[in-house]
Amino acid sequence: MLSPVIEVEALTKEYRSRAAVSDLTVTVHPGRVTGFLGPNGSGKTTTMRCVLGLTRPTSGTTRVLGRPYRDLAHPMRRVGALVDPRARHPGRSAYAHLLALARSNALPASRVDDVIELVGLESVAHDRVGGFSLGMGQRLGIAAALLGDPDVLLLDEPVNGLDPEGIRWMRELLRDLADEGRTVLVSSHLMSEMEDTADHLVVLGRGRLLADVPMSDLLGAHSAVRVRSPQAPLLAAALQRAGAAIELQIDGSLRVEGLDTDQVGDVAFLSGVRVHELTQVTASLEAAYLALTGDDVEYRAAAR
Repeated sequence: MLSPVIEVEALTKEYRSRAAVSDLTVTVHPGRVTGFLGPNGSGKTTTMRCVLGLTRPTSGTTRVLGRPYRDLAHPMRRVGALVDPRARHPGRSAYAHLLALARSNALPASRVDDVIELVGLESVAHDRVGGFSLGMGQRLGIAAALLGDPDVLLLDEPVNGLDPEGIRWMRELLRDLADEGRTVLVSSHLMSEMEDTADHLVVLGRGRLLADVPMSDLLGAHSAVRVRSPQAPLLAAALQRAGAAIELQIDGSLRVEGLDTDQVGDVAFLSGVRVHELTQVTASLEAAYLALTGDDVEYRAAAR
């Protein structure tokens, strides 16, 4: 395992009597896309702001590349961040906005042209950003995050406002950056997008850590077997005796938890029961999340 690049230790941030983040300890490693998942208000943005020195924690520490962010020289060369894409002067052009950022970190002007092309803003590079759509603003924010060609990226809800083509581009970009060995932490409250993007998940709920696991482990832990048989009642009884949890589906099939497909097939064979379908069903990320939290109503309300 490579050394952690982003380290959050016992982080707590309170606003008056409410804890936005509570005793959070997380490490983020390079070479993979780490998804920071949770409904709006779960503490994702607050955590990122604490890592970037934009918010002072009530207690706990954060480090990037082994030190507090404020101690990094020319930080944009080491860490790229998108926290608020509206953080720009509306009267400036996209080019002027990025050029000012480049000069602040001793980056060459040629790098501005590179990132403008990378995010697809060539045709509006000299337009005032005050007239940008939400999606164009997101692309500009991503360009700013990539300006220093950093080793570490923290992106808060980067697909907001992007069209389907832009979302696919963003997904491919994150994958390429991780494959280059960079550290990529990307937050979202969108289950489907996170399922298609992340290799590893850090899941928050009400400011607390709920899970810190590989995506495959989380989905695999909530997988099941679908089996159809003309003798379903007999098979269900046999599977229950073998220790499985059984749920009858609307179409007459059985959802089996606690046994894999080989074990279900063996039980059916030993019981003399015919089987017409035997399929491993991997849980969706949404189903796994809801099983993890047991909080269906709250998540659905917060994610809308």
